[in-house]
Amino acid sequence: MQTPLAVALGIEFPIFAFSHCRDVVAAVTNAGGVGVLGSTRQTPNELRIDLRWIEEAVEGRPYGVDLLFPSSSAADDEREAAVQIPERFREFVDELMERFSIPPPKDAAKYSRSGDNLIPTHERARQKLAVAMEHNPPLVASALGPLPPDIRDDLKDRGTKIIGLVGAPGQASRHVASGADIIVATGTEAGGHTGEISTLVLVPQVVDEVAPVPVLAAGGIADGRQIAAVVALGAQGVWTGSLWLMAAESDLEDVVKEKLVAATSRDTVRSRCLTGKPVRQLRTEWVAAWDAPNAPGTLPAPLQGVLVREMMTGIFDHNVERAMGTAVGQNVGMLHGVRPSRQIMFDLVNGYVDASSRVAELLETP
Repeated sequence: MQTPLAVALGIEFPIFAFSHCRDVVAAVTNAGGVGVLGSTRQTPNELRIDLRWIEEAVEGRPYGVDLLFPSSSAADDEREAAVQIPERFREFVDELMERFSIPPPKDAAKYSRSGDNLIPTHERARQKLAVAMEHNPPLVASALGPLPPDIRDDLKDRGTKIIGLVGAPGQASRHVASGADIIVATGTEAGGHTGEISTLVLVPQVVDEVAPVPVLAAGGIADGRQIAAVVALGAQGVWTGSLWLMAAESDLEDVVKEKLVAATSRDTVRSRCLTGKPVRQLRTEWVAAWDAPNAPGTLPAPLQGVLVREMMTGIFDHNVERAMGTAVGQNVGMLHGVRPSRQIMFDLVNGYVDASSRVAELLETP
């Protein structure tokens, strides 16, 4: 799978794996791909520990760090957001806490692996970036918007490759103008923050928009046949995420893994109930409650994340199963069990080879 991007990065397979779990990140990098650590669930010190661990584990092989720099925001920091939350929204949260029997967080003052990622602000991203720069990761990904100019310039001076994640045509060229070296075209099938355009439609538009800048395809990819398809569309590799929730190394809660195995591709929904921006996630009773007639709606980011942070932290601190879920893509219907990350990588590669061979046979002269 030696696309020009794979050659440039010195990797065996142009398969990028986004995960909040450091064990998955290291396992994918060591299997010939590129693990990318989502940085939003750790405190700065926890992130420092994770990055140190990853660097020791990968022994110089490339890895990345993903940060959230929203291009639009209703507040610049958590304190400013908190004072803007109307009382009726706080009352609704109290009602949900009672309805689902959600106890308070064990430590509301501590960043939570389930709650911190709900509050995407530049202030928080800069805190995490400062820690990441102590380790000089070869790749830094910017989600929700281009990097601020001062950060871009610093990364360029360090020789760091910048990855820009986009969900619609037009966004990609803005990322490139802001210094992105690689673009991820994320279809609506993806888990997490995502737009409304399908991967099959979005990828060729983005490829044409930013050529010759390399493009990775993202959104619902869990099979080597899909990799062959997006390479045919002009992508030079793939960015995957939901697939790794079911990796043996993943630290996702067992009860949530069981829900993913039982789910079909119709069991996800795009909702603003977590962060205030559209997030594709597993449909749960808690998610459905935000669309009920008595619900007040949702607030813009980062207000919504500040509103639900303590509730979400309580859900996971106390394993409130009815309300437990995760961001996940429509490929959840293809996630049938737990496999080691290395096996997932090799299954993807073998599926890509088989699919590419079948297509090549169709082109052979009789």
